[in-house]
Amino acid sequence: MFVLRSWPGLAIACVAAIIAAVLVTAVVGGIFRAIARRKGWAAMLIARARIPFRILLMVIVLWIAVAITLPADVPAGWRDAIHHTFLILTIAAGVWFAAALAVYVEDLGLDRYRLDVPDNRYARKVRTQVLIIRRLTIVAAVVVGLGAILLTFPALQAAGASILASAGVIGIIAGVAAQSTLANLFAGLQLAFSDAIRIDDVVVVEQQWGTIEEITLTYVVVHIWDDRRLVLPSSYFTTKPFENWTRQHSELLGSVEFDLDWRVSPGGMRAELNRVLATTDLWDGRTGVLQVTDAVSGWVRVRVLVTARDAPTLFDLRCLVRERLIDWMQRYSSASLPRTRVEMVEPPEQQTPPPRARAQQEARLFSGTPDGEQRAAQFTESIPILREEDLDGTR
Repeated sequence: MFVLRSWPGLAIACVAAIIAAVLVTAVVGGIFRAIARRKGWAAMLIARARIPFRILLMVIVLWIAVAITLPADVPAGWRDAIHHTFLILTIAAGVWFAAALAVYVEDLGLDRYRLDVPDNRYARKVRTQVLIIRRLTIVAAVVVGLGAILLTFPALQAAGASILASAGVIGIIAGVAAQSTLANLFAGLQLAFSDAIRIDDVVVVEQQWGTIEEITLTYVVVHIWDDRRLVLPSSYFTTKPFENWTRQHSELLGSVEFDLDWRVSPGGMRAELNRVLATTDLWDGRTGVLQVTDAVSGWVRVRVLVTARDAPTLFDLRCLVRERLIDWMQRYSSASLPRTRVEMVEPPEQQTPPPRARAQQEARLFSGTPDGEQRAAQFTESIPILREEDLDGTR
């Protein structure tokens, strides 16, 4: 006992503990690596829990070695501080190991649902929910670990009652101060379990087309088609409308429209469309229709409807159909190309009539015609005519 309760004994015990921990981790690691050659779950467990398991085991064996061999001449305050430090390290390593096991269990669930299959709607739903649960698990583990560490301090244990008594006031103040943050937090939980959006969903937000790349408790990352990332708060998807192209299924229907000349041949275009769809694997075989949807204002509007298994494939298919039909019209039906027609109309020459004819054509009210002469006579007869003799007699 005297040898053990000495500084050389402490050093020997610590070295022996480290060697024992390394041997145990090597044996356990070898067993699981042998299992991992045949089982995938073992490889996932090694990847997740190897480091926290080693640290936890090392802390525990060192604590045992120090507790057994710590010299008796060490002051009680230092002894308590050493044991308290090992307790904190054990709690931290244990929380880390427990969180790693929880993440490993979640990985087992994710491994059953693959995203690289045509119809992966349910898999995307499960992956989204599991990823949100994973973040909640990690946050809960950290909070519990910090709480357990703080409760190891006697001063905090004594102040626990007052802390609990003031928790209501602190909660109200924190809620008011972090109102937007809490709104995003609850919005993130709502998105995870309401099935509004999922990982790898194709959405249109802020007039941008992209896929959901990441969903956290406070924000959502949208991978836009040109490799940019649009980061939006979680509350955006609960307060504003957006388009989700893959909520029910990944198959989509898209349109290609042309404004063409009236001499276009819809039958010829339809035959070319069928030939194009038959020679490409982008088309899923569900819908391939060509229709004339409008024919006014000098144009004939032709609309093509095609379907594909997902949004990226549909985009490529629409571009292919548009390109092939334009090439076909340029080669074999140039009359179908849109044209703007302008009709040049010259005004007729103005012929000056002869003077007499022009005078006869002039419209007169009191002359030139029998009716005009009669009308003039009526007005003239109503006016009294005075002669000079009559004027002399009246003087």
